[in-house]
Amino acid sequence: MSDVTHLTLPTWVGGSLSIRFIYLVNNTSFRLTECPNKGPAIPLYLGADLFSNTDIRTENHPRHHAKFAKKGLATKLQFSSVFRFHGLKVTTSNNSLWFYSVQGLFRIAFELYRKQDQLALLENFQDVWKSHINDNLLQMGYSLSQQLDFAVFTKEPKSDHFMPLQAAATPSEPGHNSKDHDYCFHSQPCTETDPSPDIFHTARQQIQKLSDKLLQIQPEQLKTVQMLLDVTDCYVQGDLTENKVTEAVTVLLQAKQLDGVYSSSLLGCIGRWLGQQFYEANSSISQRVEGFKMQHIDRISDLPPAEELTQELFPEAMRSLLLHWMGLSEDISAEKRHSEYPILLLILEFANHNLITGVAHVLYSSLICKC
Repeated sequence: MSDVTHLTLPTWVGGSLSIRFIYLVNNTSFRLTECPNKGPAIPLYLGADLFSNTDIRTENHPRHHAKFAKKGLATKLQFSSVFRFHGLKVTTSNNSLWFYSVQGLFRIAFELYRKQDQLALLENFQDVWKSHINDNLLQMGYSLSQQLDFAVFTKEPKSDHFMPLQAAATPSEPGHNSKDHDYCFHSQPCTETDPSPDIFHTARQQIQKLSDKLLQIQPEQLKTVQMLLDVTDCYVQGDLTENKVTEAVTVLLQAKQLDGVYSSSLLGCIGRWLGQQFYEANSSISQRVEGFKMQHIDRISDLPPAEELTQELFPEAMRSLLLHWMGLSEDISAEKRHSEYPILLLILEFANHNLITGVAHVLYSSLICKC
């Protein structure tokens, strides 16, 4: 049985962006490291990462990739079946990924990214763009069968984050399921078993710097630091609970005043994460709604109050977000909160694509007719 080579793509990290990349050497070869003395190579950036920072839905990504490929700014890399990728699920029957040139990266950034992310890319990738300004347009696709480097640790210019590059040949496991390799950016990254000594050295330096500054830290800051250290310890010990994470996130959110809703990268990141979590909950919500409809099929025109419906059918996190967004916190009178629940229910019905009340059906039909 043939060996399989497991690869970890190098990653550039800056602000809210995390972009994996690869070096195209020729029509059949690639590298994970830049080696100027071994001839020119074209850096290509993973399309899934580029579009993860946009509002474009995942199912629409292929259409956009194809559009940019026609302009020579993107390409589909078809890898040999011997290659597998940590942190990415790719079907074994296809084993292909979309990548973009640095010109394509900038095109997406200036069309779809926030100004802060555009600036981060401009500051960090302008030298790459200058050095590859005369590169030929990309072909629609390449079939790559040869990797020309092996595991090293390197740094991207102007980046403070190390990028692990690993390639380890391991035999194919019996009973391997191709479903495990479905291409999905949000899959969990693989745990590395042989971390570089540089990582330990950097961690020790950071811990030492913190130790040296303890006497300078204000008491209220020290409480936050202590809590973060406790969370770190729980994470290392493998017993990190959701309550611990909740406590840490709450304290950090309260530790610094945001710059404003129009310029906060933190709110943008939280918004994307919440949206993804709520979207993934859609199937379970739909099942609950269908069960509710079956139970109330004889009294569909006489449904329980809106407040009861929202509590029975939708997650508490969704209700809490909208209630506070609408200014209906716990301090608001119960009468005022009750009067706003029909609006809250309608928003949740539309946002989750599950129509329950007659009002939602009427409004939805009206909106469809106007589209």
